[in-house]
Amino acid sequence: MAEPSGFDPSRRGVVVGGAASLVVGAVPPAAAQSPRPPSAGAAPQDAPSMMKLSFEVNGTPCDLAEIDTRTTLLDALREHLRLTGTKKGCDHGQCGACTVLVNGTRINSCLSLAVQHHGDRITTIEGLGTPGALHPMQAAFVRHDGYQCGYCTPGQICSAVAVLAEIEAGVPSHVTADLGAAPPLTNLEIRERMSGNICRCGAYSNIVDAMAEVAGVKA
Repeated sequence: MAEPSGFDPSRRGVVVGGAASLVVGAVPPAAAQSPRPPSAGAAPQDAPSMMKLSFEVNGTPCDLAEIDTRTTLLDALREHLRLTGTKKGCDHGQCGACTVLVNGTRINSCLSLAVQHHGDRITTIEGLGTPGALHPMQAAFVRHDGYQCGYCTPGQICSAVAVLAEIEAGVPSHVTADLGAAPPLTNLEIRERMSGNICRCGAYSNIVDAMAEVAGVKA
């Protein structure tokens, strides 16, 4: 029996015909492709959200009249307040170069949004001491050569000050053996607590010596 004209019953014809029908079915109608017009008064999607921010930095009240809510605390300090002592290293919270003190607690400022700290008390390396009146930790770093290139030093010093305060307050670390007793100020405790601050020059032993001197112990 003769096949109808134009009909190809071969395997290739079936495959080609099926693929064509899938393509046609996948194409949405023209109405669905056209973008929906924005509602009246709506802001563009890429417009940043801005807000006012007030906090205390190194003992001085600071007001930022308008700041992008996506701005990190690190960028607010460096770009808006020009406090460039705090360094941007990895920008992923892995090196500790951006360490500052917020209400006495050390944090990685690159991982924290500035707007989270409205009303907080922030201390950067500039607020710990000045060239004419060094903080005891700064002076100890100088005496013990606790820095080489110096890039990580601001974060190291801020973290070191906070570490001694943590131990004095009885905050345990991962290597504290007795959680019911005051943590001892040992070489092991200092190294564990400072492990989040990387020194690519390798001045770790000198940093430990500087911290031990400030604490009045031999680590």
